[in-house]
Parts: sequence; structure tokens; C-alpha cells
Amino acid sequence: MPIEKTVLGEDLEICRILNGMWQVAGGHGQINSKDAIEDMEKYQDIGLATWDLADIYGPAESLIGEFRRKIGERKKFQALTKFVPNPGPMSNSIVTHYIQQSLQKMDTNCIDLLQFHWWDYNDLSYLDALNNLAKLQKERKIKHIGLTNFDTERVKIIRDQGHQIISNQVQYSILDQRPDKIMAPFFAKNGIKILSYGTLLGGFFSERYLGVDEPQRDSLITASLQKYKNMIDAWGGWNLFQELLSELNNIAQKHNCSIANVATRFVLDKPQVAGVIIGTRLGIAEHRDDNIRVFDVKLDSQDISSIGSITARSNDLFDVIGDCGGEYR
Repeated sequence: MPIEKTVLGEDLEICRILNGMWQVAGGHGQINSKDAIEDMEKYQDIGLATWDLADIYGPAESLIGEFRRKIGERKKFQALTKFVPNPGPMSNSIVTHYIQQSLQKMDTNCIDLLQFHWWDYNDLSYLDALNNLAKLQKERKIKHIGLTNFDTERVKIIRDQGHQIISNQVQYSILDQRPDKIMAPFFAKNGIKILSYGTLLGGFFSERYLGVDEPQRDSLITASLQKYKNMIDAWGGWNLFQELLSELNNIAQKHNCSIANVATRFVLDKPQVAGVIIGTRLGIAEHRDDNIRVFDVKLDSQDISSIGSITARSNDLFDVIGDCGGEYR
């Protein structure tokens, strides 16, 4: 089946399902490098050739470098990494040092998309960091610059400073539709795309959790499940989530697909979303075949309405948490 792709920026076409590498950073099982590389080849072979990673995701950048050396130039892939420094001075030498490290680990001369994250808005050094990233872009060490977990207010400031940002990576799911409020409308006017994560709630959007009692904390064996259980609690709790899962299961059966497919398609159909990042537990567990089935799914207005009838009864996470990225600050 055809893999949906989109042009994120000049000379940068990506798969609309991205392989997320946060899971190699720890908290999701022990990663074996050899098994991971073999798994990465399997993703590549079915056309899922876009990887989302970060300098703080354990061995993720080194795995990309090893993968690049193994498959050579015969197969093309995209590797979108992140620069996640601790707040503080962001001189040209400091920023260049970190980007050089990423380039070296990834075994490349140019990063396809460098996504910048900043923990503390009170420290305006993030603007210095962006100025120096722009210099590296002019030196062709970075193809495009994006953001990760920035709110709309800060993206406006960054735009007003003259920075050409092509994307912002934020949490976006049936349960967390905060981007709809102010971010997506602003991005639509300014040509900025969204890369979404948390779309499957770390695995909660699956048949496995349908019709089961609320899990105890000690049974949530991955960092993702622990993180997104907190989001479910803030959104409206386990009973309402079960109602939502039940309705998603009805829709999945109607379209002969999985709950995860429905949850993914819902977000992919959002106008500003370029792609959805689905985590990969390389060498441990895989859902490749199910992931690509989403490209055959077409949700109709009745599906959207039935989902909306349940989400309308939830807490508004924009009111609870604030704009996108508020959960980190």
C-alpha cells in the first residue's frame, strides 16, 4: 500500500508516520544495538523511512549513524533530531559544539531537521541559541530548523525575530486537542506544520486496555504508560476513557482496522499536521504492519461526531495545563 508522504520543507520529504526513538533512551526495556539496527532495516524496507530522535535520547543519534553506515547510499532516509540544552548562555561556540556532536554521531554533514527545545522561557537565551542555529543553517550543517514543545506565544516571538521555523513538535491526540485552540490557526497563517507525538497515549489507545479495570501504577511498565496515564487522569479519568475506547473500537470494527489506526488517522487528518510520531521499541516490540494500515483508513463525519460526543464531556486540557508544552514548564 502507498505510504503517505509530505513535503515538510525544501528538499525534505518525510513519511507521515515517523518512527519515534524516545523509547531507546531508557524506561522502555533494554535496547540491543544489533537487534535495533536490524529492526530499523525492516522499517526502511516497508517504506517507513523517517526517524525522530534527539541528542538526549540515549544512543539514538549513534544508532542512526550506525544505520547509515550499514545501509550506505543505496537507501534514503530522513533523520530529524533535537537540540535540548540546559538553560544558560548559548554562545556560538556552545551551540556549534553540541550540533557538531550530533553530526558526528549521526555520521552526516547536514541534519535534515534540527528541532530546538527550551525548558525555561524566563531565560531569553533561547533567542541566542536560535540565532546561532541559523548561522549553522547558512553553513549547511542544518537543512531546516523546527521547534519542540514551544507554545504559540513564544513561536510568535521567534517569528517576529525573523526566524524561519518550519515545524513544532507537540502532543496531539484525540484526548489532547490543545493545538486546535490557538496554535493551529496561527500556524496555518504562517506556514508552520505540526509534528505530533503522544497520539497513541503511549499504547493506551489499543484493544489491550478496552474493558479493563484501571491499571495500578506498578503495572505501568514503560515511561510512556506512566506519562500518559497522568494525561488520562487530567482529561477525565478512567471511566470516561473507557467510553472513548469503546467508541473507537466500534469505529475500528466498522473500518476493519485497529483502535490505534483510528487514533492515528484522527490526528493525521488535522490540517496542520505533517506527520504523527509513533514510538519504536527497537528489537523488543513492533507494530509496523499495523501502523501502515492507517493509510487505508478514511474516517467519515459520523466517526468524528461520535468521538466528539465523548470528548465534549472531558476536561479541557488547555484550561488544565495551558498551551502546548505547558506540561514541561
